[in-house]
Parts: sequence; structure tokens; C-alpha cells
Amino acid sequence: MKTKAAVLRELGRPGPYAESRPLVIEEFDLASPGPGEVLVRVRAAGLCHSDLSVIDGNRPRPLPMVLGHEMAGIVEEVGHGVTDLQRGDHVVASFVPSCGVCGPCVAGRPALCEPGLASNTAGTLLSGARRLCQHGEPVNHHLGVSGFAEWSTVSRRSLVRVDPTLPFAEAALFGCAVITGVGAVVNTAAMPKHSSLAVIGLGGVGLAALLAGRMFDASPIVAIDLHEAKLAKARELGATHTFNAADSDCADRVREASGGGVAYAFEMAGSARALELAYRVTRRGGTTVSAGLPHPQQQVSLSHVSLVAEERTLKGSYLGSCVPERDIPQYIEWYRAGRLPVDRLLSERIRLDDINGAFDRLAAGVSIRQVIEIG
Repeated sequence: MKTKAAVLRELGRPGPYAESRPLVIEEFDLASPGPGEVLVRVRAAGLCHSDLSVIDGNRPRPLPMVLGHEMAGIVEEVGHGVTDLQRGDHVVASFVPSCGVCGPCVAGRPALCEPGLASNTAGTLLSGARRLCQHGEPVNHHLGVSGFAEWSTVSRRSLVRVDPTLPFAEAALFGCAVITGVGAVVNTAAMPKHSSLAVIGLGGVGLAALLAGRMFDASPIVAIDLHEAKLAKARELGATHTFNAADSDCADRVREASGGGVAYAFEMAGSARALELAYRVTRRGGTTVSAGLPHPQQQVSLSHVSLVAEERTLKGSYLGSCVPERDIPQYIEWYRAGRLPVDRLLSERIRLDDINGAFDRLAAGVSIRQVIEIG
């Protein structure tokens, strides 16, 4: 079948993207789902810094590639062996397919699936296949999803069935922003109720973490960013204190406001400097969690003695340390109960044709979560 999709053919084109147009909407051939795969009619796809970091070259991927990894849609067709999904089911994509049999998957850590990592790095589906092509030449998949498209063929291991009454634009958020931000708080940090919390980097992921902190009655809730508009948004969502990361005394002010530092600090900016700041605002005995994805060459400088003498914990978090089949339905349930108002992260609904200008707004830090509505 044919599908229109946004393809990236060159890394590192300069902004503004509305002029340089790194993403081009073109028509592709999309193969039917193979064994263990599913054809999805894409209805909504969110724009994330993980997509932007491929466009700007910070996270190199094989090209050409159809981008987009935060996606919700409707099952159209299932391949051989798929018995638990059927045509008409509503699904959300997880950007790490889990094979279910490798060491991390068996240990209950599907975010670290080894075949999933290999296929994501190679630009294939979990099976190793590429189902997109153009003029007979294969086109790579982004994180097994390639959601900036009308249709997508994905591994069954990349999909979670969700409540069909959930609007698609909201459902898409659960595939990355929510599962990563909320999961970092709930799973990676296992943060107890009434803890003190700081979030550095207030995009969709960071603000989702802030919402999780509010849900667990964290106090104080400290929000840190470079953009005043995002700090204002954080206050609307429940932050008790906000600070601009550009201020030279930011760390001192946070430590003063939190009585010597917070128990849990979450770095969501994808910046080594942000992680260093997160570590500095964490108190003795506290936990610093990083879920941002910087350029692979970035290095951090931390006090070794403080890690030991203050019994600090420093943890990485990928996919929110989540089990998607378990956690996405749970987070949707919290949303439906009014405990996790993730719809307030949705800042703009756009068309696929507007994607380059939307990435300009994401790069400039003037949007939280833009969602492409398709069909």
C-alpha cells in the first residue's frame, strides 16, 4: 500500500527548519505486516526532543528515515501469529520493542531489551525487516515506530492496546512523554509520597514528572528551566518553587528553598550541565535521576567524594524503567481519575504538512507537546 510520511535524508540542517525543511512529506510503499507485526492507521503523533535530536545530528540514525516515535492509532491488519490484537483496536506505540525472552526482558526490564536496542539502532523493526521503501530502496524506521505517517507497520511488541474512548491526541502522549516522565518518578526513583522533588528541564517529559510528583504529594516541588514561559506553566501544574537555570546562584537558591537540597532530582533536559545542576541540588542521601538524552560525546563532572560520603544515588532512566503493557494502562487510569492531568501538556495540534515549523518551536523551547493529528 501507499502512505505519506515525513522522511529525513540529511542530518544537521540548520534552522529555521521552516526554511531548510529537513523533513519532507513524500509517498512511500508500505509492506503488509509480516509475522508478529501489525499495520496501524496513525491518528496522532507527538513531536519530541528525541526526534529533534535526530534532525539536528545529536543522535545519529541511519538515513533515510521516517521519524516519529510517540504515536497512537487503530489496528488495520495483523500479521501471522498475532492473536491478541484485531482490526479496530486502539493502540499506543512504545519506542522500545521488547522481545520478551532476552535477559533484561525476563528480568522485568523491557526498556533494556537487547534485540530491541539492536533493531532501533539499525533502523529496522524487531524482526530485522524494513517495511518501508521508495523506488525499490529500503527506508529506515525510527525506534520501530515511524509515526510521522498516515500508516505504519510495527512489531506487535511495540504496541499496547488502550481504551478506545481515549482521544488519540491524548493517547499518543502516553507513548513517550508520560511513560518516560512519570515512569522516572514511579519506577526508576520509586519516590515515596511527601518527598521533596526538583525537575530540571520542563518539556513534555519533565512536566509529566512534575505531575507525578504532585500526584504523590511531593513538597516542595521545584521546577527549573531556561524559559520563563515554561516556569510559568510549571507553576500552573503545581510547582511550589521555580528557578531559572541561567541564574548563577540557581543551585544555592534551590538548596535554600528546600532546606539543604531535595530528596529526588530529575534531569530531563538532555544536557550534561543540567545533570550537574540536578546533582548539586540533591541533598545528602538523595537520589538524582537522569532521563535526558544528550549528545553521546557529552561528559559530566561530579564530586566523587560526595557520592560516597553523602551516600548519594545517581541513576539513569530509559522509557521510565517501564513495563509498557503494565504501566501505560495504569497511567491512563490515573489520568481518567483526574490524578494525572497529562492533557494539560498538549500545547498545539498541527497537520503533518506543518511539521518543520513545529520543530522550530520545539527547538526554541516555546512549546510543550505538539501533536500531529492525521486522518
